[in-house]
Amino acid sequence: MSDKPLVYSLTVAGQEALSAADVGPTDFPLEVDFPSDYRRLLAMIKVGGHIDVLRGRLRRFPDQLIEEWLGELEELKLVESREAGDLDAITFSGAALPLLPPMSDEDRKRLVKTTVIAGGTLLRSGSFLSGDRIANRKPLAKKRAETVILLVEDDPDQAALAELRLTASGYQVHTVDRAKALSSYLRQHPRPDLLLLDVMLPDGNGFDILAQLRGRPEFSTLPIVLLTAKAELRDIRNGLALGTDGYVTKPYSKNQLAEVLNYVLKQG
Repeated sequence: MSDKPLVYSLTVAGQEALSAADVGPTDFPLEVDFPSDYRRLLAMIKVGGHIDVLRGRLRRFPDQLIEEWLGELEELKLVESREAGDLDAITFSGAALPLLPPMSDEDRKRLVKTTVIAGGTLLRSGSFLSGDRIANRKPLAKKRAETVILLVEDDPDQAALAELRLTASGYQVHTVDRAKALSSYLRQHPRPDLLLLDVMLPDGNGFDILAQLRGRPEFSTLPIVLLTAKAELRDIRNGLALGTDGYVTKPYSKNQLAEVLNYVLKQG
């Protein structure tokens, strides 16, 4: 049996089930209305069905549950799977942003509520962590001295300060100052353990970079924390919708940054 990951796609029946406004017992082989969990998953598969991307977009659900849902959809002949092919080299220059699956009313309400909570938390403490994304992540089985943090920061003073704080906390730190340098690093080095991403870069936007990373299988579950000098609700909402694991507002302290990373990575 191949160890290659799977890519899922909608069958004709799956496309019809997703597009139907009301799916009842006469249209669907279940004795109940079409479940919202199925509809959410079908919508995501329509946009991009790589198993790792699906896991990344559905972080608040355990991986095993996602796999069981996909198995159920296959049994119902709403989706089909094939082995994934080779991945293209990553670049943030001229690459089109990935399409995002539409949100259900339930997910939209959840996002609005989380955004309000995040905004208040950032004002009070300067950091916010997305518990939904972190809950089902396995603890990082590394010591801090072996943990690689990739910092993306274009301001030399801010970069030097962050490097000093991260190193003093015991982490290995690699730093790049541009989106182009980030794509080069990710092509040439092993995946870091966590990405600290400045929102405003001279040659790119942190939200666009986040969207592209979450749309790629190899980075869909990479822990990513956004660094920002402003915490407006629309920006917070955008980052949460795209899949950030947390926010840290500038300025911040060494202890605050170490606490955020420790929580995200679950290093005890």
